[in-house]
Amino acid sequence: MPQTGNVLPSFLDDLPVAQAAARFAAEQHRGQRRSSDAAPFILHPFEVASLLRGRGFDDEVVAAGLLHDLVEDTPATLDEVCRRFGKRVGDIVAALTEDATIEDHAARKAALRRQVAGASPEALAVYAADKVAKARELRAEASHDPAGLGAESARLRLDHYRESLTLLEQAVPELPLVAQLRFEVWALEHLPPERGGET
Repeated sequence: MPQTGNVLPSFLDDLPVAQAAARFAAEQHRGQRRSSDAAPFILHPFEVASLLRGRGFDDEVVAAGLLHDLVEDTPATLDEVCRRFGKRVGDIVAALTEDATIEDHAARKAALRRQVAGASPEALAVYAADKVAKARELRAEASHDPAGLGAESARLRLDHYRESLTLLEQAVPELPLVAQLRFEVWALEHLPPERGGET
């Protein structure tokens, strides 16, 4: 994976905690690629953090957006996140971390939604930003293989995004990221990509 090194996206300017989180996340996610486009995985946390920054969230919430997949997908532990970035960031990351002991996909996602439902408004915002980014990734995947939206894995993901939207509409209906997620889900349902569209 290419190194971000000291070169970070400009939206992190003046956010020292998020800058440290970005470097730590890039180091921990080194070598990982995302399935939607084979880009370095760190692009996903950057997308989440950018959505949060664009909606005016503070340094620690943006940092949590950068770290939200760390405990699930890397050797980093929650204790390490708390020690490096503080309890507030650690609590947000904990709220967004799935229980890996639940093997069934649907049950694991349902448990995650219940966990998030009882979390702070900031954790709900990070969760919403994550789902916006993930819905966009699903649309990007479908642009390469439109039939893929009919596959069971894609249906499960879209079901999870719908259920997440319902949760967020009940918990934080005023959050602009909820409106964004509502649009992303609507677009997947009503305007799915087709191969060979205009550029």
